[in-house]
Amino acid sequence: MSANPKKQDIRKMSVNDIQAFLVENGEKAFKAKQVHEWLWKKSAQRFEEMTNLSLATRALLQAHFDLNPITIDSQQLSTDRTIKMGFRLFDGHLVEGVLIPTEGRMTACVSSQVGCSLTCKFCATGYMARKRNLDAAEIYDQVVKIHQQAEQNYQIPLSNIVYMGMGEPLLNYANTLKSVELITAPWGLGMSPRRITVSTAGIAKMIRKLGDDEVKFNLALSLHAANDAKRNEIMPINEQNSLEALAEALAYYYQKTQNRVTFEYIVFKDFNDTLTDAEELYQFSKCVPCKINLIEYNPIEEADFINTDEDRLTRFAAYLEQKRLIVNLRRSRGKDIDAACGQLAIKEQQ
Repeated sequence: MSANPKKQDIRKMSVNDIQAFLVENGEKAFKAKQVHEWLWKKSAQRFEEMTNLSLATRALLQAHFDLNPITIDSQQLSTDRTIKMGFRLFDGHLVEGVLIPTEGRMTACVSSQVGCSLTCKFCATGYMARKRNLDAAEIYDQVVKIHQQAEQNYQIPLSNIVYMGMGEPLLNYANTLKSVELITAPWGLGMSPRRITVSTAGIAKMIRKLGDDEVKFNLALSLHAANDAKRNEIMPINEQNSLEALAEALAYYYQKTQNRVTFEYIVFKDFNDTLTDAEELYQFSKCVPCKINLIEYNPIEEADFINTDEDRLTRFAAYLEQKRLIVNLRRSRGKDIDAACGQLAIKEQQ
């Protein structure tokens, strides 16, 4: 199912573009605002849903434009109530998104790319080729669909969004920021940017750009080792984005935004789980006001990493807490359906 190449995607048009088209075709200018509201406030998936427009106006739009919404292709429910969805894009590609229900929160984990180009050794998505970036509307659609699942299944609205699904958001920078605008704008979904976290494997120049753009959402860095040799081993991106470069970029970002950064740190057995590793993490954390999420590892077929022992994890966390760092232990959700952190991948390539 692919879009008609002769039709333009109306969701790539501004309200002014839509207005110009309508006026050219003998329609009233004010209808552009109605169309825009249907697209972004009411999340219409078809022109037929735009019921305050005349049949003739809807037919005009239908004749000239596509909407290209994503659809739910598959759905799995975990024993811990996590829901994983496979989303089919208009050109046939698949991505995955996850609804993570925890006490006091309903979190959507969304994807930003079809596959990923970064080849992190512990992440299933890193073993897929990157096919393409998602556009802003496709990221927005994931949030809408996951919100609908939260309300249908748990009668609780979405409270948080994390860009931690498939892909590297900062390598799809313009669409990532545009999607945040669609989700947070008063003419869009109206969510607070403080409830959105964008996670990056660490692209220093793009972290600086986030600072220049004075973004309001939260930033998380997937760190996983605070030692260049170890980080190079598991995250090849570090070879061009050393810890020193990242520290400087994060300091610049904080200076511009005053947003505290979150460091995500998966604690692997016999790799990065010693008190020496904890000390290195503490030293790196001095570059910027931060909090640290220690994450349980979720095994994947392609790699032989395993979780650290519980006592070592406790000792590691206690060491950091003694240094007055804010430390959260993040337990995995949705592991039984391959929906947990680092497990998202399309098993059958289309």
